[in-house]
Amino acid sequence: MTRTDVTIVTTDGSASGTLHVPEGEGPWPGVLVYPDAGGARETFREMADRLAAMGYVALLPDIYYREGDWKPFDMATVFSDPDERARLMGMVHGLTQELVIRDAGDYLTFLLARDEVTGDAVGTTGYCRGGWTSLTVAGSYPERVAAAASFHGGGLAAADDPTSPHLLAPSMRATVYVAGAENDASFDQEQFDRLEEALTSAGVTHTLLFYPAAHGFAVPDNPTHDPDAEKRHWEALAELYGTALSA
Repeated sequence: MTRTDVTIVTTDGSASGTLHVPEGEGPWPGVLVYPDAGGARETFREMADRLAAMGYVALLPDIYYREGDWKPFDMATVFSDPDERARLMGMVHGLTQELVIRDAGDYLTFLLARDEVTGDAVGTTGYCRGGWTSLTVAGSYPERVAAAASFHGGGLAAADDPTSPHLLAPSMRATVYVAGAENDASFDQEQFDRLEEALTSAGVTHTLLFYPAAHGFAVPDNPTHDPDAEKRHWEALAELYGTALSA
């Protein structure tokens, strides 16, 4: 596996990122990795390394590239530190749906143009806010996303939210896998049912379930990380991508 720093030309400038490529002879299917609200950092680079070891070319972009050289967050304390929480939420809210969709087009173009990548569609996976993004991208670029996963994602089927990903279900062609966290107000049973109905009505092949773990379960540097749930999430990604992505 090799990890390379890359620069992705975007409509609004350029985004740094890392490209994670399997060992051996390619090409391989591509996967676009969306981090949680804390953004791209070593934990997610290691997760992208693991995707490469599984046989996928993984792209991890700096979703907050418009912030310049921003200071990384300490996920163990960010939500208990008022100033850091405010800084984090300001960056999250500044990355609007419009910007997310625009950036995604550039990320997808970059990834699919790589010689190491095969096929004309990729997989996406996202965590926390990145889960919202993963489904949003699947609904916005249906011809270029063949598999979309969300782990402890929030706001996936929020009522009265015009940016809620469930509203994009009629456009989705991807196979969708959503694993929510138990007792998570950001994605509760009401949202689960609403998303289930939207995906079913749209004829989207999907799996929806709750893992018996807290929000943040899949990300090792989160204080709520759950090793069993993380392992289960890797198994789910292997099955999803192994079925839905071109070899």
